Amino acid sequence: MPATSAWPVSFLTAEMWYVYIVRCADRTLYTGVARDLSARLAAHNAGRGAKYTRARLPVKLIYQETVANRSAAQRREHAIKRLSRAEKRALAKTRR
Repeated sequence: MPATSAWPVSFLTAEMWYVYIVRCADRTLYTGVARDLSARLAAHNAGRGAKYTRARLPVKLIYQETVANRSAAQRREHAIKRLSRAEKRALAKTRR
């Protein structure tokens, strides 16, 4: 008999969330959250992303991190948005 998990199936199959920073064509930085990062980047570069990035195409991913859920992603996004530009650039150098 197979072992069963105490965790609900929805928790076990849940996708991770991503917090990311992109550099826009005008060298400004944009921070956001997404479940499917590649689809979100494609949307940004197709002009269907955030209003901020539409006029600043193309965008390039410079930083990403994975978090467990939407709430954690939004908290981390808020924390990153409060950083200075220099701090964001330093963060981006730590990992991609």
